[in-house]
Amino acid sequence: MSKQSLFCAASLVLSTALAGSASAQDTVKVGMVMPLTGPLAAAGQQVVAGARLYMKQHGDTVAGKKIELIVKDGASSGETGKRLIQELIVNEKVDIIGGGVTADMFASAGLITEAQKPTVIMLSSTTAVVEKSPFYVRTSCTLAQSSAILADWAIKKGFAKAVTLITEFAPGLEAEETFSNNYKAAGGQIAEAIRVPLKSPDFAPFLQRVKEAAPQALFVFVPSTQAATFAKQFVERGLDKAGIALIGPGDLTDDEALPNMGDAMLGVVTAHFYSASHPSAVNAAFTDAYRKDAKDGANFMAVSGYDGMHAIYEALLKTYGSTDGKALIAAMRGMTWESPRGPMAIDRNTGEVVHDIYIRKVEKTNGDLRNIELETFSNVRDPRVAAK
Repeated sequence: MSKQSLFCAASLVLSTALAGSASAQDTVKVGMVMPLTGPLAAAGQQVVAGARLYMKQHGDTVAGKKIELIVKDGASSGETGKRLIQELIVNEKVDIIGGGVTADMFASAGLITEAQKPTVIMLSSTTAVVEKSPFYVRTSCTLAQSSAILADWAIKKGFAKAVTLITEFAPGLEAEETFSNNYKAAGGQIAEAIRVPLKSPDFAPFLQRVKEAAPQALFVFVPSTQAATFAKQFVERGLDKAGIALIGPGDLTDDEALPNMGDAMLGVVTAHFYSASHPSAVNAAFTDAYRKDAKDGANFMAVSGYDGMHAIYEALLKTYGSTDGKALIAAMRGMTWESPRGPMAIDRNTGEVVHDIYIRKVEKTNGDLRNIELETFSNVRDPRVAAK
């Protein structure tokens, strides 16, 4: 074969490879590992539903690139979640990751950093997660944000003695620590700190301990997927009639589960970044569209997935479709927008979410239980991050 023929053959191979590469580059792959089965299934499903709604409303093309969402079931978190994320990176060749549960984000931080894959955390609410990789940003929340505000609110309302009851995993421990530290610093007394297992909890014996301690307030964090079970056993143990104020982060009165919890939840006060009853045109449009699309009520996890996709779309617009990890993360940090939750931002320096926190009370409106916002605390940062 002549030199000219060799050159032509090589050029043809290179051209074919470049054409294939260009075709691949026309698609931006977003990979998610979310719990779709198991005890946290509802949470993962709601995040995914919120993300898909955003794509449906805004189209699947951004900056000339087609967006492909790849979802894997991470029911067993930790090492299993890490393996699934590795599969997304190596086999599926995803460009961006939608982050799920805390254990997965801890386990995968080194892998994600090495691969330089921008990761938008849409589910985990543990403060320390974002610090584990420079490629992490968050659109969910941290429990420290709501727990700190609720502790101060409880003291102002004259609740001098409290019991904490939390699910024993990272988010629950963070909620317990933040609430207790702020509450005691303001002069409150923690009569007892109770921890219950994550899997298949029976709250009844723990609630009996609460009743015997006779606090003025019971601070509770349980995953929203277990809130209905907690409410049932709270009533069965007679705590609804014992004069104990029930307070906690918003997971306790999850908007989606609240209608099935019963009137015993009337008057429960929570602090949270979102309520389906948030009075704004943006939220009204979101909740209406979500109900039509998902055939269910919107909640805080759905809005976290919705906002997560917003951050991804806007970052791609800023980079003109480039999927370079460093460029995308830089584009996400410092971003601000009007969410269904209200005004929010991603902190430029930390990648942490900054948003309003609302004191909410369960009330009955038109026959339905709803989280009605009473007070607003604007631009709330995580106190555990701010203190460093």
